[in-house]
Amino acid sequence: MAQFDKTAVLGAGVIGASWTALFLAAGKDVCVFDVSDTVEEDVNSYVENAWSTLEQIGLAVEGRRGSLSFASTPEEAVLDADFIQENVPERLPLKLDLYQRIEPHLKPSAVVSSSASGLMVKEMQAGWKNPARFVLGHPFNPPHLVPLVEVLGNDKTDPSALVDAEAFYREVGKVTIRVNKEVPGHVANRLQAALWREAIHLVNEGVASVEDVDTAVWAGPGLRWGAMGPHMLFSLGAGPGGLEEFCNRYADSFHRWWDDLGEPRITPEVAEALAQGVAEEAKGRGVEALSTKRDALIVAHLKAVKDLR
Repeated sequence: MAQFDKTAVLGAGVIGASWTALFLAAGKDVCVFDVSDTVEEDVNSYVENAWSTLEQIGLAVEGRRGSLSFASTPEEAVLDADFIQENVPERLPLKLDLYQRIEPHLKPSAVVSSSASGLMVKEMQAGWKNPARFVLGHPFNPPHLVPLVEVLGNDKTDPSALVDAEAFYREVGKVTIRVNKEVPGHVANRLQAALWREAIHLVNEGVASVEDVDTAVWAGPGLRWGAMGPHMLFSLGAGPGGLEEFCNRYADSFHRWWDDLGEPRITPEVAEALAQGVAEEAKGRGVEALSTKRDALIVAHLKAVKDLR
């Protein structure tokens, strides 16, 4: 396996700062570039705030912390880097310009991985003379806490770059999936988009309130989804007959439900109604308090299942 000891993080907003904390916890040296005048203060603050969480979930080990440095240009940041995580804003011209700037300064063995959620790999490859070592490594926010990374390339990607990226992500504590065919939104975003679409429809139709729809998820199937995925869960639901038996039993029911699913659009009126519902659900708690609660619940889950995976 390739050795990835020196890393670079390009773009140090919330996603980039989170990656930085995770890489440092894994003992990787990290060089950060961002156009912000306060990047050093912001990243250092984020890392320090995230460190206790990384310790709680076993990713930060005493004595293993890598070194953190900052570069004034992206070209400087990628020099000698083995793995580069790119997180600049999702404006295609901005990304293409960045790739053109850094490509001449990369080690031949380096992997460049983009955190992009909305752009396609084939679009971003236009910024490269040779995109063989460029991959998609899409995380879920925040990357230092939520394990998933979706890894994707195409026929212009060197297969070894995908293997190396997956190995690197596993080394720093991530769980990877390989996306075999490029579609908008990759895999996980499409799954949560499908659920949210029906959640909005149920609210629009007056079936349940925003809070009760949210409760139906976290107090019901969300608990099971934190353990296993839908195919395996439904397979278990049919006992020894497995998923084939489940399909035989419940196909008609699912077809009926699927035929009745909604197709809402997020209009200003819908957005206003949903926001009002969320405000009622928050019960006066601010963003910081709710984010802290969210992270604490995720940490508790990760700690509870750590030895069972």
